Amino acid sequence: MAGLEGVEQPRETAARWSPAVEDERALKALETYGNPAEAEVLLPSRPQSAAVARRLAQLVVLRQWALTPRHAEDTVHLVSELVGNAVRHTGARGFGLRMVRRRGWLRVEVRDPSRGLPCLMPVQSLDLSGRGLFLVDRLSDRWGVDLLPRGKTTWFEIRVLER
Repeated sequence: MAGLEGVEQPRETAARWSPAVEDERALKALETYGNPAEAEVLLPSRPQSAAVARRLAQLVVLRQWALTPRHAEDTVHLVSELVGNAVRHTGARGFGLRMVRRRGWLRVEVRDPSRGLPCLMPVQSLDLSGRGLFLVDRLSDRWGVDLLPRGKTTWFEIRVLER
């Protein structure tokens, strides 16, 4: 690699993504944690939970709700951002993930015990962090925060054209 002469490169190769492996992981997550479209799913507040939440969201959007791959892609990306914020900024032991489908909309909610409100910050093209809510604002049709007696729910909604 240019500019990296003399720097030892990692020898391990990354596992290749495959739909079959990803489906298996998603089904395992569903079995372990439950279906966020049926009831709130409680996940531990650790970085690995973002992958679990993404798998659950993709499974629900594509298989259960039979929506488009584009809906799945946007939902998975935004779930990752909200979960990342819950894990990084709340100091909680866990968080809840819930997905709701109603005519013309899909809604995803991430509940955590912190009452600290997320803040939409202006971002620059070279910023390495702080883009989460900016992306939620750009990719969703609506988003917001509902304060609860003990914590908050941060949510987004994406418009879905009925077939």
